[in-house]
Amino acid sequence: MKISLGADHKGFELKEKIKRYLLELGHQVTDFGTHSTESVDYPDFGFKVAESVAKGESDFGITVCWTGNGMNIVANKVKGIRSALCLNEEMASLARAHNNANVLALSSKFVSEELAKKIVDVWLSTEFEGGRHKPRIDKIKGYEK
Repeated sequence: MKISLGADHKGFELKEKIKRYLLELGHQVTDFGTHSTESVDYPDFGFKVAESVAKGESDFGITVCWTGNGMNIVANKVKGIRSALCLNEEMASLARAHNNANVLALSSKFVSEELAKKIVDVWLSTEFEGGRHKPRIDKIKGYEK
């Protein structure tokens, strides 16, 4: 699977741990930065991840910032993106199964490395259920046009 990653300075360390984990699992990873804990603006990195997914260059994207909210807002500004802020495994499962989320936003403040790995595992392994959820996703797509 091709996965794009992006983080600001507050999400850098967790992003690096997630990147190593994804590579260990055999995924292809594109890291859009940031590459240090030096202060940066999260939109610069969130947009790159979301655009990569929207263009089909990546299957999924994962973003990390302090609360996860900033990156989630940024990613959802990009047409075709359904980003979900997930703080636990159940949120990750439902975001994929019901919302067909294609970007995962994580919080470095509220999510530990171990929990992040569990969230990523669930999120990547859960399929969109379709069914009663598909017309709702179609409404979102229709509004974007």
